[in-house]
Amino acid sequence: MSPSIEPTPRVGGDRIRRVFVAAGAALIPLLADASAQEVDAPGPSSLVAVYPDFVERIDGNELVMRDGSRLIVDDGKPPKSFDERLRDPDLKDMFLTPYRSGRPLQSPKIDEDPGRARNDAFFKKMYGDCAKNEVRPKLRRVTWMPLWGGGEVEATTVNGVADHLEAAARELQALPERFKRYLVPNEGAYYCRAIAGTTQTSMHSYGVAIDINTRYSDYWRWPSPPPDPIAYRNQIPFEIVEIFERHGFIWGGKWYHFDTMHFEYRPELMGRN
Repeated sequence: MSPSIEPTPRVGGDRIRRVFVAAGAALIPLLADASAQEVDAPGPSSLVAVYPDFVERIDGNELVMRDGSRLIVDDGKPPKSFDERLRDPDLKDMFLTPYRSGRPLQSPKIDEDPGRARNDAFFKKMYGDCAKNEVRPKLRRVTWMPLWGGGEVEATTVNGVADHLEAAARELQALPERFKRYLVPNEGAYYCRAIAGTTQTSMHSYGVAIDINTRYSDYWRWPSPPPDPIAYRNQIPFEIVEIFERHGFIWGGKWYHFDTMHFEYRPELMGRN
């Protein structure tokens, strides 16, 4: 929304200049917010910045982990289809579709699913393999919406995820009570399983994701069979999304294959920790 500038008849040049300088200053954050969605898109190097406890550096085409192991950044395969990127992404593939934080300007385009391509080897290096009982010992309970009887959820302490979720929960609890129905009950955080309809590991398996109330959520798979093209739906207020994003969680409502109950800790996609 552009700032309102009232006419200033019969005033000196200094007064007019002050009005327009103030208006320009007010526009700067608006322009910056818009441009931030299009420039400086994060790439594999952001993994070094946001996960310093696990990632040491990029060495050529390899991501060097603190334990000395190395992961390939670009596997050199021919350009992958959308489904191939989901099934077998390298580290570069995770960043091909930029995640745009902030209020969406439009519904996602076909196959625009920022964050759905996840390199399992990388996340297992950090959070562990739940099938081998490597995740559960690192979980802690996070109080969820205590004033609304939300109970507790389990999130990993690795990378401070439980702390980030707890901080988001405190902000969410401060929202007016009309937001309660979207947040309570929640559908849980940690859960060792594959993503529905796939063999890929769910981010819930690492303790870094939470699903809020499904009653007011939408999921692309719920219509059976899903329409083609998928008809986007969402009921979650953006005030909730904004709080999660501020604490490093991406939202599944920004996917063409939408999952509006779903939030996962992926600060590398937003270039911040």
